[in-house]
Amino acid sequence: MLADIANHVDLGAAYVLKGGTYLKKCYFETYRFSEDLNFTPTDAGMLDESRLIPVFDEIVDWDYEQACTERPRDTIRFEVYENKRGGLSAEGWIGCRVPLQRRGGSPRIKLDLTYDEVLVMEPANREVHHPYSDRPDGGIQIQCYDYEEVFAEKVRVLAERERPRDLYDVVHLYRHKSERPDRSEPEAEWANMLAHQLRALPPFAQFWGELPAVFDWLRGAIEKVVPQPIPAMGGVIDEPWRLQAMVRPWHANVPLEIIRFAAANHLCGNLT
Repeated sequence: MLADIANHVDLGAAYVLKGGTYLKKCYFETYRFSEDLNFTPTDAGMLDESRLIPVFDEIVDWDYEQACTERPRDTIRFEVYENKRGGLSAEGWIGCRVPLQRRGGSPRIKLDLTYDEVLVMEPANREVHHPYSDRPDGGIQIQCYDYEEVFAEKVRVLAERERPRDLYDVVHLYRHKSERPDRSEPEAEWANMLAHQLRALPPFAQFWGELPAVFDWLRGAIEKVVPQPIPAMGGVIDEPWRLQAMVRPWHANVPLEIIRFAAANHLCGNLT
């Protein structure tokens, strides 16, 4: 089915493979199995129900010619719906008849299509692992998510829905050092991308070192400590007075804004 989609004149360029099947068939041969084929279409028109059925009719014909796989047309079904984000999604089912099939319903391939997911990085082309005799001579190449993008996506869904397979995916992706995103890039680009946006650039190590505490807080392992205010000298506080949002309204040439910036960013300020 992946070969069918990759070779179709419309779907090959419009569908970007993702999810568990993508990781098992394009990266890790020993990965977990998945329940469906997940794609992000780059063209909303490819989610139109009136267009999906004819397109997959063509795929069924091509599949039969190439691999003699019989997929009856009456088993092709798609349901287009509005997802919880208000975007467009679709689920599809395609049945097939296989040799030595037992009695009962035909096995079905499920497709999960989501249009409103933003692709940040350019899709990658990967070879589909297919160690069987019907493998095409030139192999199977398919358009799919960049590894770093699927890593980020898996972290997002783990935080969003906390399913066991998402936890498995995130840890599995992290363990494969050969494919793991290199953390040296954010350090190298720290000054290039931030220095022009800040009065003074905090050190990269300071922020990188605090990431474990951020993740501990996200999973509820620690509570964020709220700093207590320093007592006023003499114990007298002018309650009605409030600090101005900016020093500019005071029309005074004082470095208070620099001091506030240093405090907010945990920087050492030279008061002299």
